[in-house]
Amino acid sequence: MTNLTEITSDTEFNTILSKKDAVIALNFWASWAEPCQQMNDVFAELAGKFPALSFVKIEAENFADISESFEIAAVPTFVILKGGKKVEVIEGAKAAELSNAVTKHAKGALNKMGALPQETVKPVKNLNARLKALVNSAPVMIFIKGTPQQPRCGFSRQLVDLLGEQKVKYSSFNILADEDVRQGLKAYSDWPTYPQVYINGELMGGLDIIKEMIESGEFQEAIPEEKDLNTRLQALIEKQSVMVFIKGSPQEPKCGFSRQMVGLLNDHHVKYGHFDILSDDEVRQGMKTYVDWPTFPMLFYKGELLGGLDIIKEMVESGEFNQVLTA
Repeated sequence: MTNLTEITSDTEFNTILSKKDAVIALNFWASWAEPCQQMNDVFAELAGKFPALSFVKIEAENFADISESFEIAAVPTFVILKGGKKVEVIEGAKAAELSNAVTKHAKGALNKMGALPQETVKPVKNLNARLKALVNSAPVMIFIKGTPQQPRCGFSRQLVDLLGEQKVKYSSFNILADEDVRQGLKAYSDWPTYPQVYINGELMGGLDIIKEMIESGEFQEAIPEEKDLNTRLQALIEKQSVMVFIKGSPQEPKCGFSRQMVGLLNDHHVKYGHFDILSDDEVRQGMKTYVDWPTFPMLFYKGELLGGLDIIKEMVESGEFNQVLTA
């Protein structure tokens, strides 16, 4: 991504800042701070959506002088520059605020260039397909602000506590990390607020309804009988003839290796199913042990592991890939 840079020197940073009339988003982060990892993904997504802007990652402690010049007191902190002047500062892991700020300050630059941001308006059909996959990605799926470990609002915190008390296993999606999902799911489910709880892909409701269902005993009755992890993993592997386990979705891969794997499959016109391992840590960790393969992405054909990206590349180069899929 040519408009996303991680600086390696003060000189490189000064060169970026010297661009006149540029809109530049700065991301001050640290490798030890867990919220930074999530926000780095958000930052990369925004860079893909707004190619007319410059996005710059700065490891705060490695570039202390730069950090000091921008009065950085905590990480992550995001600074929006317009024509060399600071126009907005967002402190903390506030994905929605960052997205809104970048969108707002990008408008002027895009108007000057006569360009529109890539993927700003996504086809409803593609978004709905993604939402359908998300709500069906686990037997019990919740959409909350933040994570179960760090809920970002009182309602999300109450829901997480309730599910913990009921000893319900679930997967979660942080709506603050993806504005498309946050807004799209409201229309998809015809439900205007968060959190939202789905069982087997069907919307149960928000916090108040879940409280009522728990009190009446209806909630426990609705929870599907739990499968052991290995049974669940095998069912996922066999969900389609060709199944790929990646970070993110085919429309929005969350790492370079997943992006390359999706590109290979698309180039060869392969029909495939996918599972976003970032949506379920139990699957993410369990799959490594289950198939004795330590990394992602993983590609399966008819329930058998073919391998990771490097092996698939070798199979493509040798012609073996097409032979296996047409056997």
